[in-house]
Amino acid sequence: MTEEATARYATFAERRREAALSPQGSLALINTQWVSQEQSVWGAPGLWSPRPDGEPGLMVTAVASDHISIDGVVVDGQAVASPKGEQPASDVRFSPTVSATVISGEPGYALRVFDQKSEDATGFSHIDHYDYDPDWVLTASWREIPGGSIVGFEHLKDDGNQRDEVVPGDIILEWGGESYTLSAFKAGSALQLVFADATSGAETYSVGRFLFCAPQPDGTITLDFNYAVLPPCAFSYQYNCPLPPPNNRLPFAIRAGEKQVMAHSGGLLHPE
Repeated sequence: MTEEATARYATFAERRREAALSPQGSLALINTQWVSQEQSVWGAPGLWSPRPDGEPGLMVTAVASDHISIDGVVVDGQAVASPKGEQPASDVRFSPTVSATVISGEPGYALRVFDQKSEDATGFSHIDHYDYDPDWVLTASWREIPGGSIVGFEHLKDDGNQRDEVVPGDIILEWGGESYTLSAFKAGSALQLVFADATSGAETYSVGRFLFCAPQPDGTITLDFNYAVLPPCAFSYQYNCPLPPPNNRLPFAIRAGEKQVMAHSGGLLHPE
């Protein structure tokens, strides 16, 4: 059983590496720029602006020599790029290695620019991680909160301001004779636990790590910390990652999962 679990973990680790190096993987992000008026966007040709009809997305004004294609059509004049999350989102390309997506948020819409030949992508070596350890597959209790509760999560670049997230229940973890109540917010069909522990800033990335999990019908929830992953901001400074709230900062060391993003030089890709 342990051999099978170790093999699954090795496959997971390789897929994580491939995802980071993909055309719009975490290593490729070079700019996220919110667009509030007609303006240039660093790393992207053309002029970008909010859609004048108020519909979701951005409008770009360009000439054919700017080499912008949206959904395979070269832009020569004006065209619309639909945001990520819409069906379908626009496929925006500037060159064989540079592409973009439109994202939405509280400020409106932003253009996110990716370059597979970015400094982070070319300097990347591997994701350092602990060996698989079955002792870090823990069973916790799940206590649903009817209607959910609101928990404020600070983000790396938000100067201490909090963003409210709906937490659908409490995760109660018993460890070392103590009880810890953890908060995880919805992330698609799973829950996203943003946590730190005694390894954070020493053996693992200082900002913390993510663990995705899901409650079971019997009122338990499995926390397999072998699958704890580094947040996107460990790969590119362009990301603005959520930080662990105080109750998710665990005083003991969780020596499982991903540790750091390493450079070809042998050091950290992003020295802290």
